[in-house]
Amino acid sequence: MFGKILDFLDKILTFFEEWTLFISVIVALVALFINVVLRYGFNYSLAWSEELVREVIIYTTFIGCSAAVKNRSMIKIDASVQLLPKLKMPLTYFSNIVIIIFAGMMIYYGALMVELQHRTQQKTIIMEIPYVILYLILPLMGVMMLIRAVQVIYQDIVEQRAAKQDP
Repeated sequence: MFGKILDFLDKILTFFEEWTLFISVIVALVALFINVVLRYGFNYSLAWSEELVREVIIYTTFIGCSAAVKNRSMIKIDASVQLLPKLKMPLTYFSNIVIIIFAGMMIYYGALMVELQHRTQQKTIIMEIPYVILYLILPLMGVMMLIRAVQVIYQDIVEQRAAKQDP
């Protein structure tokens, strides 16, 4: 039952990650292309395109964190695992627990930042996007990373049990 719930969440998160990253990168590329054409072709520059690209880079970085947890491509040092292969599973679990702690911190402190931005009603300089919208990525990324870390731990447990049953 738990595995089916995680599979369902995986499909939703994968769809969200892939399409969000695709659309946001396309929007940034189009904005940059138009700005380059206008700058060098017509000696005119769009001020908002650079702000948009900066926000897209930040957004895609946070969304990419969730995808990195799913694909097990977080930055790690594996020298200890190569020296002592028996430490692989304990260190993998430790790494995933650290990711869960980090995700919890992102949810908590991200929510505090969203609340602060909601109170202050600040906006970006050029595009006047409310910062509360931009800061919502912090708790969202925390929830996504938390779900992905639980999925990875569940997969590891299932694989470890299968390996014990198959001698």
